[in-house]
Amino acid sequence: MASHDVPIGSSQVSLAALNERSREIFRSIVESYLTTGEPVGSRNLSRILPITLSPASVRNVMSDLEHLGLVFAPHTSAGRLPTELGLRFFVDALMQVGDLTEENRRNIEAQVVGAGSGKSVEAVLTEASQMLSGLTRSAGVVLTAKANARLKHIEFVRLEPERALAVLVGEDGQVENRVLNVPAGLPTSALIEAANFLNAHIRGKTLSDLRAEIEATLAQGQAELDQLTQKIIAAGLASWSGGETDARQLIVRGHANLLEDLHALEDLERVRSLFDALETQRGVIDLLGRAEGGDGVRIFIGSENKLFSLSGSSTIVAPYRDSAGRIVGVIGVIGPTRLNYARIIPMVDYTARVVSRLLSGAGH
Repeated sequence: MASHDVPIGSSQVSLAALNERSREIFRSIVESYLTTGEPVGSRNLSRILPITLSPASVRNVMSDLEHLGLVFAPHTSAGRLPTELGLRFFVDALMQVGDLTEENRRNIEAQVVGAGSGKSVEAVLTEASQMLSGLTRSAGVVLTAKANARLKHIEFVRLEPERALAVLVGEDGQVENRVLNVPAGLPTSALIEAANFLNAHIRGKTLSDLRAEIEATLAQGQAELDQLTQKIIAAGLASWSGGETDARQLIVRGHANLLEDLHALEDLERVRSLFDALETQRGVIDLLGRAEGGDGVRIFIGSENKLFSLSGSSTIVAPYRDSAGRIVGVIGVIGPTRLNYARIIPMVDYTARVVSRLLSGAGH
């Protein structure tokens, strides 16, 4: 179900490189880390392993695992922690992804669908990310294309002889402004005609729907509009559909969860650098945009993406679709690499499906 950016290839570790004993010890190190965040030593491991091994035998295997790059010893401790490569290997090769309980499914469904009744798409997405944040104790993230917002009204206002302001009002009350270059000597009547024409077609459509319909209408010559008016319409649509500014919107909920479980000063530094990354948004948008490439859950661990190499964070996201079946955004969580992957992956996957179903069923 999960795919990722950095494949474990022949140059790296294969499952065959680990015998049963090594696998059990490695699994125990990772599971202990995911539960406690602390390094685990050979004595403790020999107690919790399902097989009987002396601490000395466990130490030998730990040093083999270290040699393979799967675990490391933090400077202050004789215990071991998984490396990022180790975590990736665990997620891909050893982890059993849990299935959601019926109760989990019902809760997710109730919260997302409850949020959907009569509300904007953005409200649904915000609610869904808030819910994921609460369920996973990490930050919920949604990347959505602004072009998905349903439209209500368009106006053109002249600013200067060769510049006009295009104002777009969404059904959810969001207002977007863009400055357009217009031909010199353009009569005000052309601006009014352009706005009237668009408003006659606009209600309840998304920007991409509107654009496709207007382009088809103009191409078929059905619109009795002069050349100047057509130019303004084309310029207005082009500027809103992304144009020079970012056509994507990032919703992050539950930052505070990331502050709950800090063990040490370096944890605080890690979270601070993650907050910086989330504040600047550009990198997060690029990263999440890469997850729109295909179906299924995508997992990015630590420095597999430049964005989180400093903060040592993981992201688990899945794409969601609109009523036409197009992928229009991604939803998921960002948190420490110590996320409970087996539990969170199916939650993110199911939430993305519920959101897709709601967006396609609601046609709203």
